[in-house]
Amino acid sequence: MLNKVTFAPLVVSTLFILLTSLLAHCARRFVQKTVKEPFVKLLLEEAIAAAELCGCCFELIVVADNFGVATYAIFLFALTIWWSLNWGDATACPYTHVEDLIEGKGDIRKALLKTWAELTGGLLVFKYVQLYWALEISDTHKNKAFEDCSADLQVPVLYGAIVEGIATCLCRLASRSLSDLNPRYATAIDSFIGTSLVVAGVLTRNKVFVYRYEDSSAKDLSVSIFCKVDVGKAFDYSGGYFNPVLATSLKAGCEGHTLMEHALVYWIGATAGSIISVYLYKLPSIQKYVRGTTEVNGDSIWADKED
Repeated sequence: MLNKVTFAPLVVSTLFILLTSLLAHCARRFVQKTVKEPFVKLLLEEAIAAAELCGCCFELIVVADNFGVATYAIFLFALTIWWSLNWGDATACPYTHVEDLIEGKGDIRKALLKTWAELTGGLLVFKYVQLYWALEISDTHKNKAFEDCSADLQVPVLYGAIVEGIATCLCRLASRSLSDLNPRYATAIDSFIGTSLVVAGVLTRNKVFVYRYEDSSAKDLSVSIFCKVDVGKAFDYSGGYFNPVLATSLKAGCEGHTLMEHALVYWIGATAGSIISVYLYKLPSIQKYVRGTTEVNGDSIWADKED
């Protein structure tokens, strides 16, 4: 039997996400048809993409808090596929422009302008989200529009920056590999990896692995080892955003960290991880693996291979 109390708020959240995606899609089409200068068009597309990303993620927080991780994962997976198929050259992520600079594909002026456009879209969209939440159509939105927010950073700044950097590095390595390998379902695979990395930390955030070893075989010596590991705590520690604009839109100015601490963790940490991924990907061992994988035939998902 359908639980109307639970189902109605989920429908409200779903409709908000659909509305946000539809408005962004229409804005994107309007820009593509009316703006002729390519770079100006790209700047506007970056702003739209960032607004869409942050607007949807504001509501995804509501989904995760009220309907569980599984529902959140389904929504996030579907959205990442949608974004991959519709954003075109826009990324809504500043460190991708830094990667382009390192690889000689862009210049500093354009990188800064793209970042400015993304920040503008990501910050302005909260007014739109706030307006929707203020309507309090569902119980999950009650007092949400004007409530105080708290930072996700629960550890020293350096540790939080390392967490964001490592996770970002892994994400970028996976994306680069998929781009070069060109698998048949690259978009879905990339979306699955990104979703899994986020959800894995959430699923294991309260789990603790304990290992105990004791040895009393020797007459005069007793050895005891106790090891306790908190699994998934990285996502409790920093939030696991992997995108500076997204983190700024959702958490900048929240109680629990200063703006400088926020910048160090979510901007410098994530960007450092992205830069490291560029150089790691060029390592002979990784390149050998990527090239070796593309030479494998059989029942594969690779686009240029016959099953």
